[in-house]
Amino acid sequence: MIQSETLNNTHSPRISVAPMMDWTTKDYRYFARLFNPNVVLYTEMVTTGAIIHGDAERHLNFNTQEQPIVLQLGGSNPQELALCSKMAQDWGYNEINLNVGCPSDRVQNNKIGACLMAEPELVAECIAAMQQAVQIPVHVKHRIGIDNMQSYEEMLNFVDTVAKTGCTHFVVHARIAILKGLSPKENREVPPLRYADVYRLKQDRPHLFIEINGGIKTLAETQAHLQHVDGVMIGREAYHNPYLLAELGQLWQLDLPNRFDIMQQMLPYIEQRLAEGAPLSIITRHILGLFQNLPGARKWRQALSGGNAKSLDDVKAAIQQMQDAIVRTENYLATHQNTEIS
Repeated sequence: MIQSETLNNTHSPRISVAPMMDWTTKDYRYFARLFNPNVVLYTEMVTTGAIIHGDAERHLNFNTQEQPIVLQLGGSNPQELALCSKMAQDWGYNEINLNVGCPSDRVQNNKIGACLMAEPELVAECIAAMQQAVQIPVHVKHRIGIDNMQSYEEMLNFVDTVAKTGCTHFVVHARIAILKGLSPKENREVPPLRYADVYRLKQDRPHLFIEINGGIKTLAETQAHLQHVDGVMIGREAYHNPYLLAELGQLWQLDLPNRFDIMQQMLPYIEQRLAEGAPLSIITRHILGLFQNLPGARKWRQALSGGNAKSLDDVKAAIQQMQDAIVRTENYLATHQNTEIS
């Protein structure tokens, strides 16, 4: 698809933050964008039923600053997916992704997520309907296998079947999903990572745009994967340690932003959300990892979690507390370094 190639080339290399339920909300995405202008952000998975029969505005609204942004849809009805894709395009989304990777019981019962890997023809029908409804790129996020469908050849057949629609972009979580016997959390940790299968997919289908996902935590790991595939999707590490997104900016020769500058940019957004009636806690929970591994990080988390922060002034006080902690540490290190030298 020409459209897909255009966005991928614009933000080459393609680095994205995985869709994560309850985590990649619009508040997190606004925060994440402040670290890096090029990383592609995803919504949480939104089911077609929630959009069609629920509050579409609540599920589809986003801040324009979040772009480039992808809406991830959950569903298996081609007509409903086509309708929601058209709505997403009209709403201003840059791309649409179909979830064929979520292993939870709840979505399986509704024929959503990883269970669809067993029905590649249905997935192809869904993708074709979505593509016909919009001009923006449509792609798939899937596992390397499920349950009794764990071989590389079976994954290749799934990809080839879907690719016949003209879909050229596949985001591959490099773990199988055990749908019977493991929880969603265990499915993120227990099945071993098989990066070699994703590399092989790119080698065997060089015309496809292959993006790898699963267990990736550092800039160095990202760079290593980019030697084999076209893009890298990072999940929980981008949430727990959001400054990783700033470090990934080195892939585009971007300067590292200052954490305190990021918070100064975040304050007006928090003020706006509070004015809209949003509880402070649903915003501050996304910024707890900002100072990961730095002096004072624990007190930062304590100040902003568990309802401890009740106003914007409390957030500002936590920022000042962090600045003081870092200055104290720097002074301590400088003093001891001078003592050692003398």
